[in-house]
Amino acid sequence: MIQGYLGIDVGSVSTKVVVLDQRGKVLSSRYLRTNGRPIETLQRGMRLVGAEIGDRVQIMGSGTTGSARHLAGLMIGADVVKNEITAHAIAASKAVEGVQTIIEIGGQDSKIIIIRDGVVIDFGMNTVCAAGTGSFLDQQASRLQIPIEDFGSYAVKAKHPVRIAGRCAVFAESDMIHKQQLGHSLEDIVAGLCEALVRNYLNNVGKGKEILAPIIFQGGVAANLGLVRAFESYLNTPVIVPRHYGVMGAIGVALLAKDAAAKKGNTKFKGFEVKDMAYQTTSFECKGCPNACEVVQFYQEKELLARWGDRCGTWGGV
Repeated sequence: MIQGYLGIDVGSVSTKVVVLDQRGKVLSSRYLRTNGRPIETLQRGMRLVGAEIGDRVQIMGSGTTGSARHLAGLMIGADVVKNEITAHAIAASKAVEGVQTIIEIGGQDSKIIIIRDGVVIDFGMNTVCAAGTGSFLDQQASRLQIPIEDFGSYAVKAKHPVRIAGRCAVFAESDMIHKQQLGHSLEDIVAGLCEALVRNYLNNVGKGKEILAPIIFQGGVAANLGLVRAFESYLNTPVIVPRHYGVMGAIGVALLAKDAAAKKGNTKFKGFEVKDMAYQTTSFECKGCPNACEVVQFYQEKELLARWGDRCGTWGGV
């Protein structure tokens, strides 16, 4: 039987589930839209991956990352729960030897991670404006009636990309409509949107950072060849897109789970049966003090697993 390690990355837009073998090879992976339902989406991912690996793989360790990492960790019995910066850095260092810069663009945020000699020394994040994220392109693709999967192929066909104001998602959309009314081609407008996102990223997320090669571009948006070309043009250097660019966070936390399980000699993983368990969240307002904290309660099969949301820790322990 193959020994495997499970990594889960639950974000606001997408949920990634990965199983690695002892050498770090991907045995199974799934990239799913979260659609505002992290619990149901994670269970679906566990169902799909569990069915693919069957009885031939024994999970020796598991880990979670992403914005819902603590929730996911409670569900599966994770051995390690880590932030996205650490997870992405681990995966990138494994994929590209000597990597010095990581560009990561997700659905709701974007990050830059600076690595020197294998150690993260700096990072930056954009969690405020949609103009530098994948949701911005999703929205514009919908308005242009182009499948987001085809966005990159349109961009690379552009002859003269138009300049679109990219500092604000609202202004960018208005400017894009104006360029349409002036008669610019769809290809030139799409390429202009890609360049606007890259400028926004470099001016906000990458501002003040020393961006050195090798540069790796990961996250679901890395599938967009138009963005890759735009980054290469602005940075004047090749940008590497790894094979498993969309699930790098999950890969990174699976590698961390492997190390954690090796140290402990066992795993807390509950098994793929969590795909069929009933989960429920409830909340209440604490009346203990003027803070009036909203406390969230998380149940598995009617068993209270955890509470969170209070500032003082009164409800933190179950």
